[in-house]
Amino acid sequence: MFEKSPEYPPLPPDDPKRNLTVAQPEIDQSLPHIGVVGDTYTITVSGDQTNGRFCVIDMYVPPGGGPGPHRHDFEETFILLEGEVEATFRGKKLIVKAGDTINIPANAPHQFHNGSSSAARLLCICSPAGQEKFFMELGVKVATRTTAPPKLSPDEQAAFIKKAKEITPRYRTELLKEA
Repeated sequence: MFEKSPEYPPLPPDDPKRNLTVAQPEIDQSLPHIGVVGDTYTITVSGDQTNGRFCVIDMYVPPGGGPGPHRHDFEETFILLEGEVEATFRGKKLIVKAGDTINIPANAPHQFHNGSSSAARLLCICSPAGQEKFFMELGVKVATRTTAPPKLSPDEQAAFIKKAKEITPRYRTELLKEA
């Protein structure tokens, strides 16, 4: 016996107030390039452009780069475009190489680290959006997609960590201790 197809509501009409987004991170000087934890993150599609559904962040991660362990209550997908990174998911490590895609479920502890001798480039898609606003508030603007953020003095590093701890709860994020 065949099941009846579920009834779906009709599609809403097109919203002409919303526009096509075209991001060219290599040449578009209006895109924000943000230095965070030694990496450079370029916001290519913001939540403001997607009605908060998702954001896209072009991540340049130099050798030794990557965030410490953390978790958040939104989905995060990484598409590795260049290089490789070591991803740690719920304590298990795996190598992610160019061409691979991984999805981190909401609330799962994770981190990634570039342990290679070459830079890595990832596209990060967060759903719902909001992570881009976290990076904009926490990080420092830099000139280009591959410009390294300034090195922090010990006092500046302490201030950065203090600020990160203060603002992460507003962005549904928790910083975790190193294992």
